[in-house]
Amino acid sequence: MFSKSENLIFLIAILTLLLHLFSNAFANYGFFRDEFYYIACANRLDFGYVDQPPFSIYILAIIKFIFGNSLFVIRFLPAILHGAIVYLAGLMSFKMGGGKSAVIISCIAVALAPEILGNHTIYSMNPFDFLFWSLTAFTLILIIQSEKKNLWILLGLVLGLGLLNKVGILWLCFGVFIALLLTPYRKYLKTLSPWLAFLIAFIIFIPFIIWNFTHDFAHVEFIQNALKYKYSSLTPLDFIIGQFMKLNPFSAIVWLSGLYFFFFNKEGKKYIILGILYISVFLILILNGHSKAGYLAPAYPMLFAGGGILIERISLLKNWRWFKYAVIIPLVISGIFLIPLALPVLPVETYISYSKKLGQAPSTAENKELAELPQFYADMFGWEGMAKDVSNVYKSLREDEKRTTVVFCNNYGDAGTIEYYRKKYELPPVICSHNNYWYWWDLDMKITNIIIIGGNEEDHLSSLEEVKVAAIHKSKFAMPYENNLPIFICRGLKRSVMEAHNLTKHYD
Repeated sequence: MFSKSENLIFLIAILTLLLHLFSNAFANYGFFRDEFYYIACANRLDFGYVDQPPFSIYILAIIKFIFGNSLFVIRFLPAILHGAIVYLAGLMSFKMGGGKSAVIISCIAVALAPEILGNHTIYSMNPFDFLFWSLTAFTLILIIQSEKKNLWILLGLVLGLGLLNKVGILWLCFGVFIALLLTPYRKYLKTLSPWLAFLIAFIIFIPFIIWNFTHDFAHVEFIQNALKYKYSSLTPLDFIIGQFMKLNPFSAIVWLSGLYFFFFNKEGKKYIILGILYISVFLILILNGHSKAGYLAPAYPMLFAGGGILIERISLLKNWRWFKYAVIIPLVISGIFLIPLALPVLPVETYISYSKKLGQAPSTAENKELAELPQFYADMFGWEGMAKDVSNVYKSLREDEKRTTVVFCNNYGDAGTIEYYRKKYELPPVICSHNNYWYWWDLDMKITNIIIIGGNEEDHLSSLEEVKVAAIHKSKFAMPYENNLPIFICRGLKRSVMEAHNLTKHYD
């Protein structure tokens, strides 16, 4: 029999799932750029990829094999994972002594935080990242409460799979070690158990390490380029402000209460390991200098869990019963108002008007020009139209020309799009030099004609004898650099395919 608190946790988790399913089924804007790339990776299983370890790709490959790769299908698992994170946050709160009010506060904070909601809107490695963070925190709570040695094996499995999903889990591993070292729980370091956990995590991570050794440390190069170019404008101040703004400013009282609970509350100090874990990773990301605020988002469910308990305890004091309502009501109201900023539940024109009324200017963390939509939503528009336009250009060629024609794409979004829609439209094979597509070039392919998406005629003439604009791709709501794109038909390579392959490589 479940308690009332556990039933509430389950109910809020289900409501969170249903919110995603409604958006996926009835209100989505379309595939996100990265989802096409994920599908392309899932068609080419490996031990690693330039920009990610393989865990989320293998999961997607299984989903594709069983259910296909429609938009609703591939976004179903992220929706489930958000519900699971809500459930884990409530369960953490309950396990640490929280009652109904505590679990309601912690679950609502996780369900409606824009950064968390947005990360579970699309398929990527990030929903799994939230899962492994929350499972780590929950496992540490169980270890503290029961001291069962087999829980360390579970922790090792969670950290290892987390690393095989996203390299940023290294920060979490470091945080766990520092938290053990700086608390009375350092006693565990005198036993075999935590070292066995770290060893298990390392063994699980080995395939991606080997892949990097055999691919010139491509992932290291990718990270260096991202920090140098894509995120170079981000500052530590941006990172700190983002912790308050991206998770809903009204939720700050909850997670700050969580920190207080773990460091200063008599009951909460038993779980101080979670507070030090958060602070350790926070400092690592600050010292990095160009960290996205969202990198730390997976740490907040455990803080919301602790914060819910402290707020509940304060509300039990004489004349303080009102306090929990003063937290819950603004949290719910503001969270509902912010849902359209993270989940595509409004028609796009309505969203643009709505965001302007809220004073939300379009944003991007990647130094990109924007139009009316933030990059997160703009990258959901224009893809099928691009595939149609390229198909029309391709169909204009003679049959004998088609056999030796490819389409060259500058980025994995364009390349993944063309590949995805090859079953629906008549399209040529794809070549691309962005991230893992650089490894997927067929260097033995005979090429006489190249359809190029984007760029300008002058640049293309440095590599090709003949360049002709065949169409212009337009998409009103897409990112500006994906709108008004010329589509060229090009002939006569001045360089060898190998030389072109090496010159155009870019990891970012």
